[in-house]
Amino acid sequence: MSSGELRKHEKFRSRFLRNQRDLIVYTPPGYHEQPGHNFPVLYLHDGQNLFDGATSFIPGQDWHVGQTADQCIQSGAVEPLLIVGIYNTKARVREYTPTHVPKLGGGRADRYAKFLIEEVKPFVEREYRTLCGAQQTGMGGSSLGALVSLYVGLKHPSIFGKIAALSPAVWWNQQFIHRFTRSLRVEPRPRIWLDIGTRERPRVVRDVEHFRDTLLEKGWRLGRDLHYERVEGAEHNEAAWARRVGPFLQFLFPARPAAV
Repeated sequence: MSSGELRKHEKFRSRFLRNQRDLIVYTPPGYHEQPGHNFPVLYLHDGQNLFDGATSFIPGQDWHVGQTADQCIQSGAVEPLLIVGIYNTKARVREYTPTHVPKLGGGRADRYAKFLIEEVKPFVEREYRTLCGAQQTGMGGSSLGALVSLYVGLKHPSIFGKIAALSPAVWWNQQFIHRFTRSLRVEPRPRIWLDIGTRERPRVVRDVEHFRDTLLEKGWRLGRDLHYERVEGAEHNEAAWARRVGPFLQFLFPARPAAV
C-alpha cells in the first residue's frame, strides 16, 4: 500500500484574523486510487510541529503525524482520513485563548473559530474529497492548541464531533474552560481524547483531572465517548505528544469493521 502524501497551501489569508498562514494537508494511502471515495477530516493546530522536524518549534522534534497515520491506516487500526495542519502565527496566544487575561493577553478564540468554520473548512471541502458531518470531523492540538480545540469543539458540537486535547492548558484564566463547560448544554456530545503527562506541573495534572471530572458530571462516559489518560513520565513537548498520535487516532477514528 502506498504512503500518504502532504500538500502545502502557503499564505492562506483570513479576513476574520487579518493575517495569513500556511496549511499542510495529509491525504491518506489510497486517496488518489479511490476517486469516488470521500474521507473524514481532522484539523490540528500548531501545524508546523506536526509533520516535519525542520519547521517545528523545537528543531528536529515533531509529532510524526504522517508516518504514524500511515502505519495506523495500513495496519487497519484507523480509517483513512485527511489531516489538516493549521500553522500558528505570532498571534498564537491571542488566537488560541477564549478570554483576555491582563498580563497574558488573549481572547480571540471566537474569531479563530470563525476562521476555522467559515474559511479553512470550506476551502478544504472544495479542494479535497471530504465527509462533512460532525461525526466525520475532528479537531485537536496540545497545550493552548488543546484548549482552543476544547473551547471551539464544545461550543460547536454540530460541526466538530471529535476532539483531541493533549496536555490542555485548562489553567487559562483561573480555569475558565471548567466554568464554560459546566454552563453549556452540549448536544450532541463530541467524542473526546484527554490526556496529561505526569512530568508536567503537578498543579496542571490536578487541573486536567478536575476537567475530566467536569466532563463526567456533564454526561461523558469513560471508554465510550471520553478517553482519559495520565501518561507516566511524559513531559510537555512534541516528543511526548508524538507518542500519543497513534492512540488518539485509534480512539477518535477507529477503522470500521469490513462489510460481510
